[in-house]
Amino acid sequence: MSASYSSRLLENAVNEFSRLPGIGNKTALRLVLHLLKQDKATVENFGNAIIQLKENIIYCKECFNLSDTETCSICTAKNRDHGLVCVVENIKDVMSIEATGQYFGVYHVLGGIISPMDGIGPSNLTVKELEQRVSTGQVHEVILALSTTMEGDTTNFYIFRKLKPYSVKISTLARGVAVGDELEYADQITLGKSIINRTLFENTIS
Repeated sequence: MSASYSSRLLENAVNEFSRLPGIGNKTALRLVLHLLKQDKATVENFGNAIIQLKENIIYCKECFNLSDTETCSICTAKNRDHGLVCVVENIKDVMSIEATGQYFGVYHVLGGIISPMDGIGPSNLTVKELEQRVSTGQVHEVILALSTTMEGDTTNFYIFRKLKPYSVKISTLARGVAVGDELEYADQITLGKSIINRTLFENTIS
């Protein structure tokens, strides 16, 4: 046992919390000590929520967003435009766009972006599934809402080439989101305006 801990159980709990991204040992210790001050029912609810999350959450069969059911609540919503598909990198981007209150279509979560340095290619993403959605003829516009990084632009161009043979409008966010920015760090007003003022993707190709 480490000399800085008086309990193996305490040390083990701190070590597990410190595995989380952005959580150092000091923060982990503060969280563990906070939980120790709570009543047993509160701690059990916390633990059960994590276990149920891992055991029961699934990916939506339509858009690959996280969901409690086979098809997520966004994809089943009757008041959304199901012919308008916003392509994003990950779940956090869905949450960022939803927070703007300016988008009323549906989504397609790629699960990442093309990054040869990280060993991520098109086959590691849900590009094929996106093409299948578009091929049905029920999608009238695809919004490419990826981060304005080199990897994001590469992924945008790849998707554009894959979807170009189909009769679908392909647009991208207006450059209100600064080059090099990731969507989750853009403020809601800027991101909302970027969606509303989106432009045709082919106009951005020099």
